[in-house]
Amino acid sequence: MKRVSEQDFEYRDGDSGVKYLMRGPSIDWGVIKIMPGDKMADKAHGHNIIDETFYFMEGDGIMLVDKKEYKAPEGSVFLIEPKEMHNIRNDSSEPIKVIFIKGDYKPDDKI
Repeated sequence: MKRVSEQDFEYRDGDSGVKYLMRGPSIDWGVIKIMPGDKMADKAHGHNIIDETFYFMEGDGIMLVDKKEYKAPEGSVFLIEPKEMHNIRNDSSEPIKVIFIKGDYKPDDKI
């Protein structure tokens, strides 16, 4: 068994960004906090082999998949397939928080 607490980890960009809670041996997962007017990343990215699931747990966002935009209200879930280029944008006036789960532990699988 492995047990962690979100409070024991830092967001990549200080008060926001990606925060991995578990890395391997079988999956990667964590949370993303995106401030108003911001994106998850500067540009879209994808994976050659793994899928990635996103759960919008706090706030309403925009899921960007292969240059298309999808409304992502709180409670939405998106399964992103291998090779689909994706990003998340926050057009709201409040921070959003998203859980992500990568379907396998392959830290170098990024395009």
